Amino acid sequence: MFEGVLAESLIGKARTKGLVDWRITDIRDHADDKHRTADDRPYGGGPGMVMKAEPIYRALKAVGAGSPRRGPGAKKSARRPTVIYLSPQGERLTQALANELAKKKRLVLLCGHYEGVDERILDWVDREVSIGDVVLTGGEIPALAVVDAVARQVPGVVKEAASLEQDSFAAGWAGRLDCPPYTRPAVWRGRETPDVLLGGDHKAIARWRHDASQRATKSKRPDLMK
Repeated sequence: MFEGVLAESLIGKARTKGLVDWRITDIRDHADDKHRTADDRPYGGGPGMVMKAEPIYRALKAVGAGSPRRGPGAKKSARRPTVIYLSPQGERLTQALANELAKKKRLVLLCGHYEGVDERILDWVDREVSIGDVVLTGGEIPALAVVDAVARQVPGVVKEAASLEQDSFAAGWAGRLDCPPYTRPAVWRGRETPDVLLGGDHKAIARWRHDASQRATKSKRPDLMK
């Protein structure tokens, strides 16, 4: 699920250049039975299965995150990577959070499945992150979203660094949405490009883009105007 996506586009090129890197660890490789069992029935009954704590702990230990953050044996270590559990109960992934995570040297993304992970393993987790108020079959797709959002903040991944300032939610728009983009041809199927974008007056274009950003934000995401 990871290799195909992460080998493509800017993110794949960034890895080839050595700007970013990732390793994939299969939790089932750290199970202790011949069937590589990583889940079990929930205590107290109920539907679904729960991912077992021990295989996850062993997988975390294998990537240098074996010391818990809370509870018995908790330690503070500057060398320990930041562990993120992809969960619908976590804080929502935002541009601000992606910018913050991009400053970390190493991240470990823990992907849940089924009904989630045994609650006790969360003592090894630094943050829970969600991509929205929706439940998916597993944490792989949210993990890919985190990788993409974080990696493009690494210098050199996006060729034109100035374009990052013009992304929706970025500082260049004061947290608003990006302005609507247009490209050639100037008229397409009876739909015209705004004249101001064709006139070459850069101050007028800047004003139009600012106003268009305001209009788009007010129409599509009025909550951001607050």
